[in-house]
Amino acid sequence: MFVSRPWLAVLVCCAVEFAAAQKKASQAPEVEQHIQRVTSGLVDPVVIVGDQHAEHGLEDRMKELNVPGVSIAVVHDGKIQWARGFGLRSMGGQPIDEATLFQAASISKPLSALAALHLVQEGKLSLDTDVNTYLTAWKLPGASVAGGKPVTLRELLTHTGGISVHGFPGYAKSETVPMLVQVLNGEKPANTAPIRIEALPGDRWQYSGGGFTIMQQILLDVTREPYPKLMHDTVLSPIGMNHSTYEQPLPAAMQANSATPYRGDGKPVEGGAHTYPEMAAEGLWTTPSDLARYTIEVQRSLQGKANHVLSTRMTQQMLTPGKGNWGLGLEIGGSKDDPYFSHGGANEGFRCIFVAYEKTGEGAVVMTNGDNGGSLGDEILRSIATEYGWPDYKPVVRAAIPVDPKILAEYAGTYQLLPNFNLVVTVEDGKLMTQATGQPKFPLYAESETKFFLTVVLADMDFVRDAHGKVTHLMLHQGGHDMKAPKK
Repeated sequence: MFVSRPWLAVLVCCAVEFAAAQKKASQAPEVEQHIQRVTSGLVDPVVIVGDQHAEHGLEDRMKELNVPGVSIAVVHDGKIQWARGFGLRSMGGQPIDEATLFQAASISKPLSALAALHLVQEGKLSLDTDVNTYLTAWKLPGASVAGGKPVTLRELLTHTGGISVHGFPGYAKSETVPMLVQVLNGEKPANTAPIRIEALPGDRWQYSGGGFTIMQQILLDVTREPYPKLMHDTVLSPIGMNHSTYEQPLPAAMQANSATPYRGDGKPVEGGAHTYPEMAAEGLWTTPSDLARYTIEVQRSLQGKANHVLSTRMTQQMLTPGKGNWGLGLEIGGSKDDPYFSHGGANEGFRCIFVAYEKTGEGAVVMTNGDNGGSLGDEILRSIATEYGWPDYKPVVRAAIPVDPKILAEYAGTYQLLPNFNLVVTVEDGKLMTQATGQPKFPLYAESETKFFLTVVLADMDFVRDAHGKVTHLMLHQGGHDMKAPKK
């Protein structure tokens, strides 16, 4: 499932073995230099001016975050310039190579969107018709909150349908896997709530894996084909994604070179990779190289040079941002003149992300087999962005100043951000530290005597005094939000 990243990254200390790719393709010297600089230049979102130790090596970060394996593909000038695996498929097992399969998690959604839009293009579906027009095996129940307004395919694809269920945990090997209609109804053995309308359709952006699960049922009802076959014939094969499948669970013949999922503490996910009947939302098994082929297809389709799935006009519509800066199945970022499309994913023991620029033929895909791989993927993307001169994803550079220890001592205390979520501020070795409930400690750096910032995430804290000079609360500034935390 797609998950919002916590305001503080999680760091753990357990060693894992690091191994380079089993098969290293011969690269031109300049490409090898790119690879070396990318893998040695990992940084936090914020870098302090003059910090000689800001950069970290991939091997060290994998050990610190308990991520056994990482696979990367970089797109440059509209082509895959390099793809390489690092680490292991499983602890004590074989090395990751560029053909190792990972669960793509929510990156399944943008490719599923291609299939739906292909059917729109063929006139078999409409973006703006009531989805119940197409649903036969199951119908989306009405809800008073919808005010009689129907949900459309466009709204499902843009996460504006007001549909419940953010994401799905999947099913371990020991668990019974439900039928799709059972998932839609929230009936046993389904482990998620019923998928229903919970907000006015079209009113706001609200991420919903449930919406894509409704879309999966639409595609099944309209085409009368198994979902993995539909995706293979409509999307994967035409693009050349020959190491990818939506089959759940992964067929035995493809398991030999698949990554084993791991928890953040370095332990394997019990029972191995989970099974996801919610294939449109979570079910893709793939490689970074295959996902890179998908991004190149989209880039070239925009230019009218490769329209194996969608026309140029439909691709443009797919990438037009709406509420929440989302297009049809994709998040749109960057500037108006140089936009990019992206998506992340988080299944049990897998984390992945891709970014691709619409006009310049640049992009990258990172896939990992660890629950802490989200932080690592972000660090890798920042290193790639710096190395290849992307206009986005580069770290923010800030200056820090010293503050009188007596002033720091006055800030120490517990601040209540939410009813069950505190920020504990302490002074250790002359440095201000903060620790959120259930998370590790991280240092705070001073921009002024009252304003501090973190490096692990883009967030600021302002300490506020009353008229008598007593510290009464702090203000946390993150993601465009200002949150007050009174001091206990």
